[in-house]
Amino acid sequence: MEKLPNDPMMLFSSVNMLLRDEEYKNLDELCYAFGIERKSLEAKLATAGFEFNEKENKFW
Repeated sequence: MEKLPNDPMMLFSSVNMLLRDEEYKNLDELCYAFGIERKSLEAKLATAGFEFNEKENKFW
């Protein structure tokens, strides 16, 4: 995946898939790999009602 989708629902699905499949061990590593700021990713997903759960390592 070269870049993350712009649509919040697709973004939600893609980020959780990348974290679940252990391609990236945590959200910080994923953000670094895609060259995005974690706060902006979390803010974008928050507009669709999702928040990150550190313990579960996924958005919900």
